[in-house]
Amino acid sequence: MLFKDSITSRMNPKIRSQLEEYSEAIEIFSHIRDPKVLKALGPSGVRGLVLKRGKQGVPTKIQASHKAHFDWSYPHDNSEMAELYRRAKKGQWDGDDLAWSTSVDPLNPEIPILPQEFIDFGVLEAEGIKLSQTEKREFIYAVVTWMLSQFLHGEQGALFASAQVTEAVQFFDGKFYGATQVMDEARHVEVFQRYLETKLNKLYSVNDNLFVIIDSLMADSRWDMKFLGMQIMVEGLALGAFGTLYQLTKEPLLKQLLGNVIQDEARHVHYGVVALREHIVTELSEAERHEREDWAFEVSLLMRNRFMAYEVYEEWFEGLISREKWRELILGAPGMEQFRTVMFSRLVPNLREIGLMSERIIPAYRQVGLMRYFDGKAADELTGDGMLDELDRKSEFAMAG
Repeated sequence: MLFKDSITSRMNPKIRSQLEEYSEAIEIFSHIRDPKVLKALGPSGVRGLVLKRGKQGVPTKIQASHKAHFDWSYPHDNSEMAELYRRAKKGQWDGDDLAWSTSVDPLNPEIPILPQEFIDFGVLEAEGIKLSQTEKREFIYAVVTWMLSQFLHGEQGALFASAQVTEAVQFFDGKFYGATQVMDEARHVEVFQRYLETKLNKLYSVNDNLFVIIDSLMADSRWDMKFLGMQIMVEGLALGAFGTLYQLTKEPLLKQLLGNVIQDEARHVHYGVVALREHIVTELSEAERHEREDWAFEVSLLMRNRFMAYEVYEEWFEGLISREKWRELILGAPGMEQFRTVMFSRLVPNLREIGLMSERIIPAYRQVGLMRYFDGKAADELTGDGMLDELDRKSEFAMAG
């Protein structure tokens, strides 16, 4: 180990960083136990983590493969999905109605887009990097722009995946609801892109781990895997992330935008829970359930690693500090810890609710510290209004404290 550290310490910083990046990618996939999961995620991992298909500056073509499910009898086959459809029709909103005339200055300390306490700058100072107050605000601006960029990229993936799900879902009431989600996702892409373009004036490329997940979902032919990956995993984690940013930001336009998106996302995750909870328990074999359990766990790790913000590291500190120190900064950042807590508090209970948290997989979640979220409320117990009320109460309590 000492010899290895001695060799790498003499390398060009950019080459050393690249080697560390490849090492992390190998580590992610090397411990996958189920060969079917490795087969599902492996090719996407190569395309995203090694070939960097999301960062080539050209459109990505992903070969989609699934069966469209037609039912010529048009049954009323799921009353809970039908109710979600009714709620979705009433909940439609127009992105043009947001307060786009709001002046947004991401460097204004009086109306912070995120509080400076979001990052522990002591980690950088321990490495000899001292930022001025202006530089700290610029760094926070970079971090929040990176986050919103990943939200935008994730919403594009959700737009295409929801269109596939509408074709493939086995419930006819689910097809009605799915059509409203396609509209929701288009609107989310619209408003995040507009905010980044007109208010923050910057867009970061898609994170490699997020690309791997989207690539894998788009190419998978199984309808329930598309539901599991997009409705439960990506949408569930996004819902938690949106909630954290909604709670922390003081920028009124962003808060309004996120409040509207949260209302939609709460329905989307509920949809996934309704579609999967009986299917997984009653229609899948034990081997199929095990594969989906393993897949969900590996994607949880990818999603956790997604928020390492290496794109910001490469812009600001590559060659100045190691990727290891950067991870220490991000993992220890108070705001990022809050992100992870809220994200996984939304995800793990939904996996429990649909039957993918058996005694077999629980030790793996416990080992990586995710079992503390097990007893939370699943999506079918939550509404967008309820989530926003809870977030507003927490914000008021924090301000009072």
